[in-house]
Amino acid sequence: MAFSGSEGTIIEIGTAHTLTYAYQEAHPDEVKGYFFGKNKLMSLLSQTGCVGIRVYFGLEDSTPKLVLVGAKSNEDDMTGLILDGGCPSPPETGASNTLNNI
Repeated sequence: MAFSGSEGTIIEIGTAHTLTYAYQEAHPDEVKGYFFGKNKLMSLLSQTGCVGIRVYFGLEDSTPKLVLVGAKSNEDDMTGLILDGGCPSPPETGASNTLNNI
């Protein structure tokens, strides 16, 4: 198989709410998500040969982390530029965030 750059599925807000609610209900004291800035994401995506972003789960001092890396069409990771350090939610959460359920 090879990546085309079109992987993933666009979903409705109701489906997104159901998914995030289920996770947050099962893990009420955990990080709910992370914010990554557009400029950092564009840096990953603008690498020559990058067709998308792969997200790995990580753990640092018992806190879940996300590690983002560009991916090539042959499914290889691009290890020249790797992104971590997103803003966790909570505490950084907007007042009217529909997917911040619990």
